[in-house]
Amino acid sequence: MTELAPARWPELGEPALVLVPLGSTEQHGPHLPFDTDAVIAAAVARGVAERLRAASVDVVVAPALPYGASGEHQDFPGTTSIGEEALGLVVVELARSLRAWAPRVVFVNGHGGNVRALTDAVAQLAEEGHDVSWVPCGVAGGDAHAGRTETSVMLHLAPASVALDLAAPGNATPIDELMPALRRRGVRELAPNGVLGDPTGASAAEGARLLAAMADAAWARLPESVAR
Repeated sequence: MTELAPARWPELGEPALVLVPLGSTEQHGPHLPFDTDAVIAAAVARGVAERLRAASVDVVVAPALPYGASGEHQDFPGTTSIGEEALGLVVVELARSLRAWAPRVVFVNGHGGNVRALTDAVAQLAEEGHDVSWVPCGVAGGDAHAGRTETSVMLHLAPASVALDLAAPGNATPIDELMPALRRRGVRELAPNGVLGDPTGASAAEGARLLAAMADAAWARLPESVAR
């Protein structure tokens, strides 16, 4: 595995694919940092890269894109969203550029608000003949936003960034039920503290297990031509 940002071009060789983490800059409750999605996506991408390397696939991990489509969080100060249209254009241009020197590109998405733009962009790229796909950073049974799942993973990855004493439950309605109102009204009206879930009981040990499960799930969703 090669991290792109600190590398020099002669070190890249001829990689089989590039993993690009996608995150966001948005509120994550009173206890988690704005870059939570980007931090987790980058860690999942590194976990996938380790599994690919074990399968003898030469892979490069690009820097995480720290901005996404976060309009549903815009009522919270600090949230910085580029919107779906701009995100889609960025994904397309990134993939076109990366494909000039890498046969395959896989986006590793850490923010649910990016999904529509990412799906449309990947479809466009496929029509253009590019070998591009995407995988989510998810785990079965995880809560939606700034709850126990993300809090545990961040306690594992960046404990100094977590203000656990400020963690409090928010709106724990299942995300599938909450989504229509969430799109219409935004997060703040439905969860004034910005939490969709309950961070109670989060721990670094659980975060390590969850991160491994996220990497395993992302690895399993890679196209057969990439992962084997």
